[in-house]
Amino acid sequence: MKEVFDYVDRHASEFVRELQGFLRQPSISAQGKGVEDAARIVERMFSSLGARVQVLRAGEAAPLVTAEIPGGGEGTLLFYNHYDVQPPEPLDRWQHDPFGAEIDGGKMYARGVADNKGDLVARVKAVQALLNTRGNLPVTVKFVAEGEEEIGSPNLERYAKEHPEVFRADACIWETGGRDEEGRLEITLGCKGLCYAHIEVEGGSFDLHSSLAAVVPNPAWRLVWALSLLKNDREEVLIPGFYDDVREPSPREVALIEKLPADPERLAKQFGVDRLVLGLVGTEALKRLYFGPTCNVCGLSAGYEGPGSKTVLPSRAMAKLDMRLVPDQRPTDITRKFEDYLRAKGCGDFRVTWLGAEHPARTDPDSRIVKVLRETVVELYGKEPLVFPTSAGTGPMYQVAAQFGTPTAGIGIGNVGSRVHGPDENVSVSDFLEGIKCMALVLERFAG
Repeated sequence: MKEVFDYVDRHASEFVRELQGFLRQPSISAQGKGVEDAARIVERMFSSLGARVQVLRAGEAAPLVTAEIPGGGEGTLLFYNHYDVQPPEPLDRWQHDPFGAEIDGGKMYARGVADNKGDLVARVKAVQALLNTRGNLPVTVKFVAEGEEEIGSPNLERYAKEHPEVFRADACIWETGGRDEEGRLEITLGCKGLCYAHIEVEGGSFDLHSSLAAVVPNPAWRLVWALSLLKNDREEVLIPGFYDDVREPSPREVALIEKLPADPERLAKQFGVDRLVLGLVGTEALKRLYFGPTCNVCGLSAGYEGPGSKTVLPSRAMAKLDMRLVPDQRPTDITRKFEDYLRAKGCGDFRVTWLGAEHPARTDPDSRIVKVLRETVVELYGKEPLVFPTSAGTGPMYQVAAQFGTPTAGIGIGNVGSRVHGPDENVSVSDFLEGIKCMALVLERFAG
């Protein structure tokens, strides 16, 4: 691989400039800003590789940009990425222009540099380096780049059903990843699922004087009482049947968790709290974080919320709720059980709008792609990676890979201080360049 790595070193400045140009194009899916322009940049990047490029469209959805480059050997590796980014707000918390892609102290600052434009460009440049030094690829490579990941990938399932050939592969490298505090790369083998609900409770047609609380039902109280029925003080979800389909982690998955550093005090400090729920310590905290489903209140609002006092009985109360799911829970089953439970508790008049749903997905730790990634990391970086059996968060891994039986693993160029989704999102320039070499070596070893 020396000639490939030398090529990366010789073109490092060029690659950095190309990433900066991509980052300077806003592509905020939540606000509809710049997504089409960013898709055209991705299309040009893929076309520069000599790939067979398709730009798939579904109504008003952001385009799905796909590419395929045939390889000399057997096997197909799919790269899944997204070109949309989170909104940069609050702007006053940034020390650098969110779309300036400035380099300061060896780090590049921009919205989307860690999630996920930096990884997308690194993978494109890995393919370029192999093609320009070897003349062909060791395996067939596919790219799938979507523009709606940051708003829950609402059209990805439609794309997958209409164009399954685009997604089929022997393995998939997931969108993102990074290093821990000690510089060890992290490999992640799954995503939790998700159900996200917006709940509204109506009372009268307008806010009333609070003295009428003696005789008029208060929607805020009704909502609070309903929420209190969802989970007890032992952190157990009380929706009947909620845990019925939860698959117990395998001994192999549990063993991976037991190898991870478990410092509850550090975790609590990192999260800005004094203690974890239920006083969890050690690996028990990690097992709950990665293997446990959740029921969480994301937002709560009713009545007057301004300064000072206003004695009012609100006419409306609202809550936003998410439930993270684990294999083999299904979003449609959980949403049905949730609504049935509300009706059974006298809350059938609550208006529930489901704003997002994702299936969970998890890859066998003994899959070949996991073995290739572990060996590549050791060969390139001289350190064993940390392997997580799943992420605590959610992504469209089921739509992209799991429903096709494709083993999937995430690895990337971020770091523990990358501030993904936050102000001053960043990556180390050296990590970006090393990430190119890492992906080139993965392609070489996967062909092995």
